[in-house]
Amino acid sequence: MKNFKVRFVPLGGVIGVTKNMYLYELYLNEKLEEILIVDCGIGFPQEKELGVDFVIPDVSYLADKKNKIKALILTHGHEDHTSALPFVYYDLGQPPVFSSQLTAIFAENKLKEHGINIKINQINFEKKYCFGSFEILFIKMTHSIPDTMHLLIKTPVGNFYHGSDFKFDLTPPYGDLPEFNKITQAGKEGVLCLLSDCLGAEREGLTLSEKVVGKTFEEEMRKTKGKFIMTTFSSNISRIRQCVEAAIKFNRKIVFLGRSMKENSKLAIQNGYLPIPYDFLIKEEETKKFPPNKLCLIVAGSQGQYDSALSKLANGQNPNIKIAPGDRIIFSSDPIPGNENDVYSLIEDLIGKGADVLYSEIGDQLHSSGHGNQEDLKFLMRFTNPKYFIPIGGTVRHQKQYQRLVSDLGFAKETVFLLKEGETVWFSSQKVYLGEKIETKNIYVDAYGVGDVGSIVLRDRKTLATEGMVIALLIIDNQGRLITQPKLVSRGFVFEKEEKNLYQKAIKIIEKLTKPHKYHSIKINEVKKIIVNELETLFFKEKGRKPLIVVEVINL
Repeated sequence: MKNFKVRFVPLGGVIGVTKNMYLYELYLNEKLEEILIVDCGIGFPQEKELGVDFVIPDVSYLADKKNKIKALILTHGHEDHTSALPFVYYDLGQPPVFSSQLTAIFAENKLKEHGINIKINQINFEKKYCFGSFEILFIKMTHSIPDTMHLLIKTPVGNFYHGSDFKFDLTPPYGDLPEFNKITQAGKEGVLCLLSDCLGAEREGLTLSEKVVGKTFEEEMRKTKGKFIMTTFSSNISRIRQCVEAAIKFNRKIVFLGRSMKENSKLAIQNGYLPIPYDFLIKEEETKKFPPNKLCLIVAGSQGQYDSALSKLANGQNPNIKIAPGDRIIFSSDPIPGNENDVYSLIEDLIGKGADVLYSEIGDQLHSSGHGNQEDLKFLMRFTNPKYFIPIGGTVRHQKQYQRLVSDLGFAKETVFLLKEGETVWFSSQKVYLGEKIETKNIYVDAYGVGDVGSIVLRDRKTLATEGMVIALLIIDNQGRLITQPKLVSRGFVFEKEEKNLYQKAIKIIEKLTKPHKYHSIKINEVKKIIVNELETLFFKEKGRKPLIVVEVINL
């Protein structure tokens, strides 16, 4: 007798909003047979001020299971669902990747940047696909980027509806309506578990249509005397296209700023998603040829990212474009949870330059969320009528509010699984229950590589940023004796010339600890550790601070 089970494993995305990656594992008689992966995105860490660019999912759990992976499916083109692919593709055993057209275009370009030239399979919404024992029906859905889709995943245990980022937009500016017929048909056939975007669970009503934002762009552009500047996610092609159409209407030249914004807009133009008359598109070097009221800038950096195009404008680092009074800057995206401080700090810098800055707290209809509000979420619950629920793509508070919505509709509170990263759920014909936790860790990516930024490196970077650094240079002979007096150099700790007494105390401590007889019983590395500990104690006692201390020994 065949005994099938399905285990759901979130490797990211359940409580961190970003870094989305989900596994569906099929077991036969307790043996793992097949794995389906949905999404593969990056996250945005709180440690970014310490040199961390982003975070990717930890796929080490899959290291010995590559041969079980049948496919990797990307639900839409946002970076938190696609951009980790170049970093883990080989670790996953180079599985076949499937997505819709625009998503494939963006993902292939991202892979190419990392020297990976593969063809992503573009799906046909009219077909059903089989990946091993997983049968997939792709469902057109509306979001803040075209070509978004939901998945109906049919397994021997039951049907799973994977409802990643979405809203029910009945008047989308571009693209098709949600395929309500497929969604309701899925409900009629029976859905074992609904996995639903929950980021809008705290907001009442239905989410505004994207078209509303296009009207706002026109209204704000009409009264802007200087440069009109709009910032949003560089993959938000629907929003970008509406801004472009407003600029054309008011005869403003269009400039894209930021590497990701330039690249994505170029791809969208080439593939028909962003039609722009040739004479309206100019380079940033050409902006000086036109008066400010004839310019529309579409800029990356809406999340306050350090070194983004918008940040450079705020800091006066763009050699061709300067913010001036009369300029109007529209933040057409809400901060991702955790990014609020960075965004508001950037807004203040821009206001300080004299610009008129509009953002969601003070302006209406500047942004239409791509994530469904409470009524959108309730509609999906009703349409699919599942036995169980797993909220994804939100935070802990969004999960909890989603659970309340489920209860409001009469479903049992116990049917909702509120998961953290790595926590698993087993589904069988007999029962559904929580499984063992898969251990994961944050894999940090910075300018120098992947995964080489561990907790110790982050701790040192934080110390450098807040406490400063002291380097102790020791020059010794082959007998282990100091040839010269130790030299101390500090950065960001205290001004050496004004702290001569402090540094003399430190030098005496080093001289005491490095007497020749010490080297006969203690190794040099142990001496260095002792020096670090003693100096830390001294500096904290004298100054109340603990700088990063580095001891360098030169043997002559």
